[in-house]
Amino acid sequence: MRFNPSAPISAKRLSSKAILALAGIAIAAIPAAALLAQGAAAPYTVMETGRGYGNLQDAVNAIGDARGTIAIAPGRHEQCAVQTSGDISYFASEPGSAIFDGVTCEGKAALVLRGRSAEVAGLIFENMRVPDYNGAGIRLETGDLTVAESWFRDSQQGILTASDTSARLVIDRSTFTRLGTCEGAGGCAHSVYTGDLAQVRVTNSRFEQGRGGHYVKSRATRVDIAASSFDDAAGRATNYMIDLPGGAMGQISNNWFVQGADKENYSAFIAVAAEGRSHDSSALNVVGNDARLAPGVDRNTVFVADWSGDMGGIGDNALGRGLSRYEVR
Repeated sequence: MRFNPSAPISAKRLSSKAILALAGIAIAAIPAAALLAQGAAAPYTVMETGRGYGNLQDAVNAIGDARGTIAIAPGRHEQCAVQTSGDISYFASEPGSAIFDGVTCEGKAALVLRGRSAEVAGLIFENMRVPDYNGAGIRLETGDLTVAESWFRDSQQGILTASDTSARLVIDRSTFTRLGTCEGAGGCAHSVYTGDLAQVRVTNSRFEQGRGGHYVKSRATRVDIAASSFDDAAGRATNYMIDLPGGAMGQISNNWFVQGADKENYSAFIAVAAEGRSHDSSALNVVGNDARLAPGVDRNTVFVADWSGDMGGIGDNALGRGLSRYEVR
């Protein structure tokens, strides 16, 4: 079953098997004994052929321009790979057990993706740092990407994308921890930062303890963020929870937001078109969210700041003390 990015957003959480199925991975067809047999000697197994590889890049190259699935054995992986073609699924044979630690390709990310599509499930990415302060777990340059049940932590960025106006990024049931920095001369890095994509969809995910920049910054035409949490209570020098710098259509619904004390900019939780009006925001709906200040934080701020003037207000949201609903800037 393939994930349908156009389907209505639901707040319902899914089981681990359902998440992997949404990522397009036929887990029932994978023989567990074969994975264990490949295990230590060959940590990267191309499931269509059953052949194991010692290097992730060799497994990617073996799939080439075809469609394939790479099962990744448990353990700490000091490897990276560049996908230049094809449709490849990367998944942990035991979700949460495979950790990509600190190694980047092309000075960019553990996975640099410029094929037709990619799917990632059950993986952990940590300690990604590069000289230009854009080190990420995943760098998407072209094609669609679905990420499920993965964890990005202690890096300059979690997911970073180029602009591809035909591409869709889907993130479900994933966690982003201690990401972001404003150290670089080229501007801030963020937990998730996307270029001008067709759609960005984030559901059932958690953003926490940011270390600079925004939690989600997206230049996509359509942005749908639902049933997720943004816990900034332990953040350091962070900015907006969600920044749509050129505006967007879509929905931000049924999320939970807490703004912490240590902010580079606390003037709003959600910013729309702060860098110019690239997209029409009149069809952006913000409704059903819960937003508040962390305990002990006493200030006034705005839930949604709109530079576009397109929105005309927002829907019903539960807002704590010190928060104004909506402001045109």
